[in-house]
Amino acid sequence: MIDNTALWLSSKRAAFTVGAAPFPTAQSGEIVIRTRAIAVNPMDRLVQTSGDLMTPYLHYPAIVGSDVVGEVIDVGADVTRFRVGDRVVGFAGSTDKTRNRAAEGAFQTYVVLLEHMTAAIPDALAFEDASALPLGISTAACALFQRDFLALNAPAKGARATGRIVLVWGGSTSVGVNAVQLAVAAGYEVIATASPRNFGLLEKLGATAVFDYRSPTVVADIGAALRGKTVAGAVAIGPGSVQPCIDILGPCKGNRFIAMATPPASFDAVPAGRGHWRKLIAAMAGTVAGNIALALSARRKKVTLKMIWGSTLISNEVGPMIFETFLPEALADGRYVAAPAVEIAGHGLSAIPAALEQQRRGVSATKLVVTL
Repeated sequence: MIDNTALWLSSKRAAFTVGAAPFPTAQSGEIVIRTRAIAVNPMDRLVQTSGDLMTPYLHYPAIVGSDVVGEVIDVGADVTRFRVGDRVVGFAGSTDKTRNRAAEGAFQTYVVLLEHMTAAIPDALAFEDASALPLGISTAACALFQRDFLALNAPAKGARATGRIVLVWGGSTSVGVNAVQLAVAAGYEVIATASPRNFGLLEKLGATAVFDYRSPTVVADIGAALRGKTVAGAVAIGPGSVQPCIDILGPCKGNRFIAMATPPASFDAVPAGRGHWRKLIAAMAGTVAGNIALALSARRKKVTLKMIWGSTLISNEVGPMIFETFLPEALADGRYVAAPAVEIAGHGLSAIPAALEQQRRGVSATKLVVTL
């Protein structure tokens, strides 16, 4: 029997600990991979520190993590897209309410993935680079293509230009770089915001224009760029991103809908230990107050707001649209770039907590990755 090892959360707010895990077997609609690289996300640490609010349904002991790449070692009897030895990237759904299963957490040596949430990757694409994709592309896809969000046309090779524009505020983030590429691949123009040092990156990914989000005239400047044009909606990523999107979309014609990727108040300062409840309650109060203020502002300007949950595509048509239909071919022929750039933060499961802390302190246009 092959041994499996995982980074466990034994209970709410517990420390991450490395320990033995059951060796998984692929069931219907599943594959099992040998993990080669894992990228870390803010959600991974927020499950640990703020799971009382974020994932109150989660079964413990739990294995978290969404972004994983590796080689297929087992396939379910009805799986037709993969065979043993294939190099793949997948969205690990252990913390989604509909999955809620430790075997599907990325933070382990052998991971169960859903066939429809997995894509083959070309030999030329390094495991480490591919690991940047899953949660970023999934969250962006939920915002852009789900029927209850922007409901854009599906991305496709040779997609016809729609003549409509998507605003991506926070374009250099892991969600942003994917939102830019997906919207362009679906036939939309993209206007994005970023720091000036990342303008070139977003232009290379297909953005028509990029604006400095720190500029005091950014709202007026983007408004001028949109004058006379039709918007398809906006994706607001990062602290303070929603209000300027409201101000920009308010006077526009078209779909004045904002998909929100970031709550109004940050939960980064909430500790797992001492002071947990005091900080968590303060963050919750800030979120409630912020949401009320944003809702009132949006109502005045006839703009619609909705918060994204990055794993909902597991249970609708958007998941297979991305991971089965679009991504494998787009990666193979170079139409889609695995972004943002990655930084190796260590090797082995024991390196993940330090990588999460490094991420909490802040990175720019970079995804932190741990190799296995």
